[in-house]
Formats: sequence, structure tokens, C-alpha cells
Amino acid sequence: MSPINVDVGIIGGSGFYELFGLENKVEERIDTPFGVVKIDIGELYGKKIAFLSRHGKGHKYPPHKINYRANAFAMFKLGANYVLATNAVGSLRENIPPGSIVIPDQIIDFTKNRVYTFFDGEFKIKMKDGREKGGVVHTDVTEPYCNHLREKIIKAAENLNLKIIPRGVYVCTEGPRFETPAEIKFFKMIGGDLVGMTGSPEVFLFKELEICYATICVATNYAAGMQARVSHEEVLELFDKIKPTIAELIKETIKLL
Repeated sequence: MSPINVDVGIIGGSGFYELFGLENKVEERIDTPFGVVKIDIGELYGKKIAFLSRHGKGHKYPPHKINYRANAFAMFKLGANYVLATNAVGSLRENIPPGSIVIPDQIIDFTKNRVYTFFDGEFKIKMKDGREKGGVVHTDVTEPYCNHLREKIIKAAENLNLKIIPRGVYVCTEGPRFETPAEIKFFKMIGGDLVGMTGSPEVFLFKELEICYATICVATNYAAGMQARVSHEEVLELFDKIKPTIAELIKETIKLL
């Protein structure tokens, strides 16, 4: 384990490249078996916080090129008990308009070319309790997102009088292109509520590491076929407007942990 020991890890998605308000902030380079990760370490409400920009500062990495294993392992190496993420997503439902905040409880994975596991038959990890975990591991993902952390986010929203949608199904696609209207129609038919490009394998890797992980999704647009066109500029523009609210929701959640 790293000599730095954090309580909570934050992973910022599109448009969320920094958590303002961190005290005594320093940037650390965390070495992992999968590469080096740059993480801001600071303090908030007496807790040690690690902040990681999923796409890199300046949005350098597209969804299919993100080093998900290095990011997750860096949080594990730092000893994070909780990891809270943000995702900008498209809405598949008319009753989830742009600007909605959703805390998903399920995910459907339609990615194609990513590395989905630490456990390739050879890799071994020493867990916090001293167990060695490795070889071939079949992980139970009945509850892909940590319900304990989800409940804290929902409670934090109540404390802030913030209206959120407390559950939903996130459909993850490969990207970096947006989806076709036909794909969106299919995703709606199979029960999807949101569509994004970075939910998988992130959620599954944290499940393998036995770290309590949940995400705050912001619907930045209706998906393809539900509005005239979809653009990344539109995504960033709406997320930028709601970013202060998301930051407050994260901070209130940290208070409750």
C-alpha cells in the first residue's frame, strides 16, 4: 500500500476536472502495475481526499483509451474506502430531462474492446484484510454500485433540498462516437434509462477490488433520435452550469461518510 492513506476517492468525468475546496492540495504520481496515475490529494472536513480526472486535465483521453485499471488500482493503493464518481450521460427517457441528476443502481455493458478485469488467471492482489485474491475470479455484480454509498448520496441530496432521481439503468457504449437513433431505441426497449461511455469497466473493477463505489450521473442531453443532434460541446456546456451543484452534492456526501 502507498504511504498516503485516503478516506474517499473522487473520479471526475467530462467537465469535472477539479474538486474545488480541497485544503493542502498536492499532486501525487501513483505507480501501479498498469501505469502511472496523477492524483490530487487534499483534505476536506477532516478527511483525506484523492481526486482523479478520468479523462485527464484538459480532456486528453477518449473513453475507449482511459486506463481504467490503473485508475482503479491507484485508488486501491491509496487505501480509499469509498470512491464517488461523476458521469455526463444522455437521457433515454422523456421524464429524465437534461439537467437531471440520477444515481444509477444498475448497468448494461455494450463496450467492445476494453480490459474488464484484474483477474486474468495470473495477477494476484493482497487485499486490506491480508487475503490474497487472484487467479480466476468470478465476481458477483448483483449490486454493481455500492448501495451504502448510494444511500449517502441520496441523503446528501435531501439535506441540500436537491431533487434527484435515486435509481436508473446506465447503458455503457464504446464511443467515442455518439449512438445511432436505432441503438437508442434498442437500449430503451431493454430497460435502459441513461447512456454513457465511461461506466464500464470502471464499476466492475472497483467491485473486484471490494471498494464501495457509486456514481452521480448528470443527464446533459436527450440521446440520438430524441433531439435534433447531439454534440460534445452541448454536453460540456450543460455540465458546466450544473457543476457547482454536483460539487456541493459530493461535499455533502463526504460529510456523511
